[in-house]
Amino acid sequence: MTYTKSGVSIEREELAIKKIKSIVERTFKFRRKRIGNVIEDIGKFANLIDIGNGNALAISMDGVGSKVLVARELNRYDTVGIDLVAMNVNDLICVGAEPIAMVDYIGATYIDPKIMREISIGMYEGAKRAGIAIVGGEIATLPEIIKGIDKFGFDLVGTAIGILSINKIITGDRISPGDAVLGFRSSGIHSNGLTLARRVLPKNAWVDLLVPTRIYVPEFLELSKGFDILGIAHITGGGLRNLLRITKFGFYLDNLPPPQPIFRRIQEEGKISDKEMYRTFNMGIGLCMVVKENDAEEILKRYARRFEIMKIGHIVEEHSIRIVRNGSEITL
Repeated sequence: MTYTKSGVSIEREELAIKKIKSIVERTFKFRRKRIGNVIEDIGKFANLIDIGNGNALAISMDGVGSKVLVARELNRYDTVGIDLVAMNVNDLICVGAEPIAMVDYIGATYIDPKIMREISIGMYEGAKRAGIAIVGGEIATLPEIIKGIDKFGFDLVGTAIGILSINKIITGDRISPGDAVLGFRSSGIHSNGLTLARRVLPKNAWVDLLVPTRIYVPEFLELSKGFDILGIAHITGGGLRNLLRITKFGFYLDNLPPPQPIFRRIQEEGKISDKEMYRTFNMGIGLCMVVKENDAEEILKRYARRFEIMKIGHIVEEHSIRIVRNGSEITL
């Protein structure tokens, strides 16, 4: 089994993004030399606009994907709101921003106030962990579009904003071969690869898929005060290939932790190759940070246990991901 066979083609998504990008980036000219001038190209985990006085506003948008089907099947909705916040705020910190607020969108077959309340409980918990305010949103009743399971389904999406000084933007441009790659432990599957996971796992194992995505904002805010962070990657759809988005160089990962049991079960049930697993799931590492070697040593000495962080590899010249696993090498 592969992610493509389950119904999701990363390659087709990447091609679609290229086609969209070629058109959407033309809109940048509408704010050029004005408040709202776009700072980066499309393709980062979040983009930024100039809001004057040397400050930037970072903007991200994401949803929880087919994790909503797991919530519906198990009739449990109090964790997917955490995932919604996490998927957005974790993207914002990748460019160096402090998340401050977000809005949400819930589209559903019909509106069930009890379910909406449970989703909101999760969003509150996520906002608490991230230190943000949820300032509004939208609810849409879409019976002809959203079908779901047993005549009810919903979609959950959000947009978040963060702030930072323009001179503090993390671009990845200062990354160079030899720099250290630190990995933050994930809480599990997070909100990616669920289409494949649901395809291969028996439903009595789905409860493990609802463990909410870890929010890395507090760790980032503390580390950014005392260390020079060169690059950050949120490990979402596409697995560890997300690292290639932050630098022209490559990654040699020879010290990855053992993945959590949920990943082993997915791999065994679906007879999935190691390569496919690492290009689909986070495999135990939800966020990666690139720093100089001397900073890595100090970070690990002070924060390894508390932040569940470890050195997983280093930067190399070739633009690829090379993973050493069980004595053999995988190239993504």
